[in-house]
Amino acid sequence: MKEIVLVNERDEQTGTMEKMEAHRQALLHRAFSVFIFNNNGELLLQQRAPGKYHSGGLWTNTCCSHPEPGESVEMAAERRLKEEMGFSVKLDKAFDFIYKAPFDNGLTEHEFDHVFVGNYDGEVHPDPNEVSAIRYASLEAIEEALKQDPAAYTAWFHIAFPKLLEWMRE
Repeated sequence: MKEIVLVNERDEQTGTMEKMEAHRQALLHRAFSVFIFNNNGELLLQQRAPGKYHSGGLWTNTCCSHPEPGESVEMAAERRLKEEMGFSVKLDKAFDFIYKAPFDNGLTEHEFDHVFVGNYDGEVHPDPNEVSAIRYASLEAIEEALKQDPAAYTAWFHIAFPKLLEWMRE
């Protein structure tokens, strides 16, 4: 059973808990989201595998997960990018934010989300247990898609993507 790190609003660890139990109790926990761009400035999106514990089949940022107890957020982001998407690249911390999103299955994501960005133009080899499809899209196309078909995207992507655009403009 996977343990995740519970935190307070300042990202200070308050304990650990089994992942699904933390999501059932909607407890604030540490997480990360990775946004990878190609040399054309397009964002690599993934469609979550249908069997994921929530948001299966929805489109989202390149990679996201939770660091393990004792693991730095940076190391966890690099590890999961390699595990989920099959490549490694230097990641830079962009910003962080807190959000809470309940799901129809009784689970809730309540995350202190650390956002990382990177550039990569090589081959992508997604893990089919995690990812059912990938695509690159321009920021403009993503903005339009979020308006035209909001239900096709994860709850956190709706929150993180505008924050990413704001961070990029600064």
